[in-house]
This record gives sequence, structure tokens and C-alpha cells, in this order.
Amino acid sequence: MQCGAAIVGRSDKRYCSDPCRHQANNAVKQQKQNDSRINQINAALRKNRSILKQLSPQGKTTIPRQYLALAGFDFRYLTQLYTTQKGNAYHLCYDYGYLLLPEEKVLIVNWQPYMDKMELG
Repeated sequence: MQCGAAIVGRSDKRYCSDPCRHQANNAVKQQKQNDSRINQINAALRKNRSILKQLSPQGKTTIPRQYLALAGFDFRYLTQLYTTQKGNAYHLCYDYGYLLLPEEKVLIVNWQPYMDKMELG
């Protein structure tokens, strides 16, 4: 069934040969590994959003960057990058975002409608 060759033998036989069966099983295993990686990244994004929301309930807060790290925030994952006309880069995680500030501080913000016109970085 994997290679398209005729299947000869038992009526419930699914593959024409052992190599064909191995190839099919390896493809299934690879897909599961890919799905697992996607699930890990989605979980990290959801956790990042939750941390941003928790640390900034009012929608705009400046905090030490260390607070995000201590809460388990993973700076590798974001959903968008919004760059202002002044060149400031807001890292967005769904509807919350942050701007890295001098002195190891972070400005956490809520998504705003004008951010729809963003440049992906």
C-alpha cells in the first residue's frame, strides 16, 4: 500500500513487502514526532501568554525582566513581532506582548488594533 505495488497473500495484508511496511511505519513515527514538537511549542506559547497576562492584569506594566524568567517564560517563542515607526520591537504572544527596555526591564502591553498592520520579523 505504501509503494503502490500489488499485494499478494492474505486478505488482510496491508503491505507488499517488509521494506514497504518499514517505510510506512517510519513515516507514521516521524509524523508523531513532528506533532509532538508542535504540541510542545503551542504549550510554551500558551504558558508565555498566561505569564504575561498574570504579570500585567491592567494591560500595561513595567517589570524587571527577571520576573518573566523566574515565572518560566520562554523568550524563544512568540507569535508576532510588531515594530513601531521609531524602531521599537514588541514581541507578541497572541494578545499580549512585551518590549525589552534598558536596565533589564520589560514593558508588558495588551494587543492594540493598530498592531494589525505589523511587519513580521
